[in-house]
Amino acid sequence: MKLEVEVICKEMIKPSSPTPQQLRHYQLSLLDQQINSVYNHLVLFYPTKTNVQTHNINILDLHHFKLSVSQALTHFYPLAGRIKGNSFVDCNDEGIPFNEAHVKCRLSDLLHDPVPDELNKLYPFPLDVAKVLPMGIQLNTFDCGGIGIALCISHKIGDALSYFTFLNTWAAIARGDTKNVVLPEFVSAKLFPPRNISLPEPALETSEKNIATKRVVFSASKIEEIRAKYAADHERRPSRVEALSAYIWSRFIASTKKKPSPNVMIHTVNLRTKFEPPLSAQSFGNIFRVAITVPSMDDGSNLVSQIRNSIRKIDNDYVRKLQAGEDLFEPTNQGDEKGETTPFIFTSLCRFPLYDADFGWGKPVWVSSARLNAKNLVVFMDTATGDGIEAWINLKEEDMAEFGSDEELLATLKSC
Repeated sequence: MKLEVEVICKEMIKPSSPTPQQLRHYQLSLLDQQINSVYNHLVLFYPTKTNVQTHNINILDLHHFKLSVSQALTHFYPLAGRIKGNSFVDCNDEGIPFNEAHVKCRLSDLLHDPVPDELNKLYPFPLDVAKVLPMGIQLNTFDCGGIGIALCISHKIGDALSYFTFLNTWAAIARGDTKNVVLPEFVSAKLFPPRNISLPEPALETSEKNIATKRVVFSASKIEEIRAKYAADHERRPSRVEALSAYIWSRFIASTKKKPSPNVMIHTVNLRTKFEPPLSAQSFGNIFRVAITVPSMDDGSNLVSQIRNSIRKIDNDYVRKLQAGEDLFEPTNQGDEKGETTPFIFTSLCRFPLYDADFGWGKPVWVSSARLNAKNLVVFMDTATGDGIEAWINLKEEDMAEFGSDEELLATLKSC
């Protein structure tokens, strides 16, 4: 459904305490430097609160809510600064944009018929133009009193796990749960010192035009069917993400019959668990790498093996070489007739604490993504029940028309 969103107030929220002078220069790491200027983004939806008045949160609740943002920013001080080129963050406490907006519908109407393009209206600014601002928030209230909290954090500063470290610490502060206030560990630049080198072109191009986004929900039973389909000749069954990646790739290739087609698959891999000993989950920054798979056009089970083997290469030995400054961007030698590499990117938020953020009025009933101007990008997210998976698929419009009409895909979705 179409959303009518009216921004009724804009302000800047600053940290509750000034950032010490010795912390004012936050150095980006080598891995930060290689990241696209886009925003990690989610909207968390909460049902009607008993003390919501008309189109806004109770004034006392709103003051407390903003105060919790300010207190969280004191711990995550780079988020309240300004990004300076591809080098560092000036932690000058300028603050983050905070919008209050009203959505002229009931939350239940949106949940019944969410449209990815329309969800972009719930964010404080465009998601693919992250130049200077590290973070922004928009608090959306619905006619029924429901709430949608949109949080954006620049990918230039932190990855998905860093995003959730801030989100859930902020929520803990808001609900007065001091035991679950987790402080960030700013170790990224020490682990991967920045370099003044020519960096490779990013895999994710966000200046594409005519991009369509489709949200596909796979039930637990359907995921198990797809895993079983790709389980033949394997020591163990494919993971949910391995199986769904192979399935979506195969349906995309079969339905679009593009020449040239994407010739590499990319999966994001968290590096924290690859260190010995592992880094803590609250290690802040872009501490991930990508696994590159060059698919052969054999059967699907072979594709799962290829995906798994490429991900396995991201291990402790890989991390040590990366820290030593080795260039580990894997050449594919699989370009099209012009010698160009065309990636199809999969990133997964499954098993992340997607539904943990309780600001004092319970956990969200739904957490959503939105549309990015990036082709051939799939984001996996757990459903609210935790047993299914939502796939947010971004394709060129002409490719989406063919992919969305694929008979096997339609049969799969019908049975979900």
